[in-house]
Amino acid sequence: MLGACGWLPVTEAPEAAGPAAPDPDAPRLAAVSTRHFEAVGPNQEVLGELQVVFARHENTLVDFARRYDLGFDELQQANPQVDAWVPGEGTPVYLPTMLVIPEAPREGLVLNLPSMRLLYFVAESAAPDAPAWSVTSHPIGIGREGWATPTGQAQVTSKALEPTWYPPASVRAEHAELGDPLPAVVPPGPDNPLGRHALGLSLPGYLIHGTNKPPGVGMRVSHGCVRLYPEDIEELYGRVELGTPVHIVNQPVLAGWRGGELYLEVHPPLAEDPRDLDGEADRVIVAALQRAGHPDAAVHAATVARIVAERSGIPLPILDGEPTPARFLAMARVIENDLPVETAGLDAVANQAAAGEAAGAH
Repeated sequence: MLGACGWLPVTEAPEAAGPAAPDPDAPRLAAVSTRHFEAVGPNQEVLGELQVVFARHENTLVDFARRYDLGFDELQQANPQVDAWVPGEGTPVYLPTMLVIPEAPREGLVLNLPSMRLLYFVAESAAPDAPAWSVTSHPIGIGREGWATPTGQAQVTSKALEPTWYPPASVRAEHAELGDPLPAVVPPGPDNPLGRHALGLSLPGYLIHGTNKPPGVGMRVSHGCVRLYPEDIEELYGRVELGTPVHIVNQPVLAGWRGGELYLEVHPPLAEDPRDLDGEADRVIVAALQRAGHPDAAVHAATVARIVAERSGIPLPILDGEPTPARFLAMARVIENDLPVETAGLDAVANQAAAGEAAGAH
């Protein structure tokens, strides 16, 4: 690990003193924003804050995902030991509401496919000596294997309210083979998988749109289009203008600085992506050290190896003197569980079915 550039200093991560789990008796704080960040400067590479909530017996990960604007898969990856449908009374559920900004131009829409997350950059200040952006962050659903969402650059070329869906011939053929024939035209309404808002892209045939099956957001379920929760696409629809740049990247490994600490964030790569994540971690860490002018900073090799192996999607510190992953997780902000009590655990089966059905949508 980290051997490609033999000069990179590494150390073994020591076991840190202190608790290895969040304190169930800690005071419950208000949740911090997971959607909007203001005055983001050019050197700011990490957004948000890691949070943890203790489940009630009726909660599911689908409930938490929608409440905190997270995708289903990213919430599962952050909580691999938690039953998605019956987390259990008092179970800590980590909310991956902290992220490293992908390597891409800070303009318009930036979509990172492995993290299944969209960032919308709006310039607050264009001063050469002090540029700043407001940043909006939302989870997205993307194309499943065989129908992958393409990477590259594009623009928003159209906007449609209450769109009509014209299923492509290839999609209609697939549905017909599965015994679920589609009509040639799907009008606006509850059966339209585009939802109520759609942004057309200069990539022919691809849209950023809503959905009539929200549990599928944050999963690889579409035929290549990008879907958002209905409330997220509605908010974006009112703000995004025609001509807005769109950058779609494939970056499963991200490294970024905040407050003198270097964080490493690793997501499972797309199933069809054969890249070596160990080598990718080596590359982004070396680039981050050089970017900050600290090429000789000591990196905990064991911590990096653990982050790459676990692929939790949570940014974790990796430099000498920083908390170990267990200690960092134990330090997460403990927030109030404000899900409505009437959110019944009996809905888990329905939520699970809805998430599964979403795989057949646009």
